Amino acid sequence: MFAKYTPAGFISPVDGIEMKTFVYGENSLLARFHLKKGSFLPLHSHPQEQTGFMVSGKMTLFIGNEAFTAEAGDSWSIKGGVVHRAEILEDSTAIEVFSPIREDYLPA
Repeated sequence: MFAKYTPAGFISPVDGIEMKTFVYGENSLLARFHLKKGSFLPLHSHPQEQTGFMVSGKMTLFIGNEAFTAEAGDSWSIKGGVVHRAEILEDSTAIEVFSPIREDYLPA
């Protein structure tokens, strides 16, 4: 699968957060997130492992019982089933990979 970037097609699963799946295969899915300053990703978990890279901006990630401040150039990995959330401190862009794929993130 190959995809050219286009700014169209982002969805907003949570107020202040937009996401778009770029590409996916049998075992992984790549998505881009635009996160607005002051927004919150609520506490949740999912069975997929989640690995991310902060392209720009700043946010605090709460993973299990730990908090991390992520800024441009930082990365993270969250094991499947681990409870996590985020507070967005600046307008931000993040790229994340989920494995196995998240069926709920597949394009309609």
